[in-house]
Amino acid sequence: MRSLVFEAFSGASGDMMLGTLIGLGADRQKISDVVESAADVKMYVGSANKSGIEAVDVHIGVECESHSRTYFEIVEIIKAAGLSAQVEKSALGVFSIMADAESKVHGKPLDELHFHEVGQKDALADVIGSCAAIHDIGADSIFCTPVNVGGGMVKAAHGMMPVPAPATLEIMKESILSLYGSGNREMLTPTGAAILAYFAEPIESIPKGQVLSIGYGAGNADLENPNVLRSTLMETNDVLSKDIIEVLETNVDDVTGEVLGNLFDKLLSIGARDVVIIPVTMKKGRTGHIIKVITKPEHSAKIARVIMKETGTLGIRIIPTRHLFVADRRMDSVNIMFSDEVFDIAVKIAQDQSGEILHISAEYEDCRKVADKVGIPLKEVIRRVEGEAWGRFL
Repeated sequence: MRSLVFEAFSGASGDMMLGTLIGLGADRQKISDVVESAADVKMYVGSANKSGIEAVDVHIGVECESHSRTYFEIVEIIKAAGLSAQVEKSALGVFSIMADAESKVHGKPLDELHFHEVGQKDALADVIGSCAAIHDIGADSIFCTPVNVGGGMVKAAHGMMPVPAPATLEIMKESILSLYGSGNREMLTPTGAAILAYFAEPIESIPKGQVLSIGYGAGNADLENPNVLRSTLMETNDVLSKDIIEVLETNVDDVTGEVLGNLFDKLLSIGARDVVIIPVTMKKGRTGHIIKVITKPEHSAKIARVIMKETGTLGIRIIPTRHLFVADRRMDSVNIMFSDEVFDIAVKIAQDQSGEILHISAEYEDCRKVADKVGIPLKEVIRRVEGEAWGRFL
């Protein structure tokens, strides 16, 4: 499996992202053509030595820039740019992240929102070019180690603010990436943050594997340490996907089965991956329950609040289960005959990144309806459906 790993130890910006991806092996001419036709700019690619590290130095030349743009103007520009479906979707996704952050920071709906720095042609070029370059690299998975946001103060359109800038901080809050602050200047821009947030999953360090290529993208400032964004393309041995989860846990007593049953369904409806409620004996011989919930980190706060409101518990533990190998899952269906009637029954197929099927399970509700209708035991319906699916998809 080909994995792309970003190391933003000196932060990240749009031009650093373009530089590191071109250094990694993205087609320079192809990316330049996409950028210049889509954003009406000139892309210059050179080299720069940053504290002893030779890096690709990308600059976007803009002849004139007249005004800030609304979010929906940016959307129309991207849609009219003639990009591939993949690149267009990614560019729209990156700008959606930035728009949501700006909307929350300024307290304005999207239709009243005007972009200043990130609405300019160079930012459009950075986003579109970076998306095109990432898709050109064609990695199976993308990761990012903890991101250095910098420190000190930064001048924004609305005055001086502490680093990271409000929009950057909001983007990082909504992402699942880890950050830290080191230095006395802005290291992470909203554009760099949004690109990483859209594409990458967090990882603490470079995974085990063989290095295929390395890229360095130069930042503008000359610092004591190398001001570069490093990217590494690797062949890793993992054939299962990586998922980032958190396990929430709490002990409760004096909670009825009806309340727990209602809680179970409610948690699943708001983002829980799985819910387990275990009966236990607590201190002084009281009966109680342990509630365990598996969820994505972005849903943890909402789920914890619901558990506290519904059960009255005063605290929720978060178990440090961060990295999980999971199979990719997809839905399909099989046509199978029971009692001279053909039924279309859904099946869930689990497979690894190489496409090898690991498990097939028939959907319970579909099988139950067939069993009730034709008078065949449910377990027999499931057995035959799964056997048919293995024969068809293996």
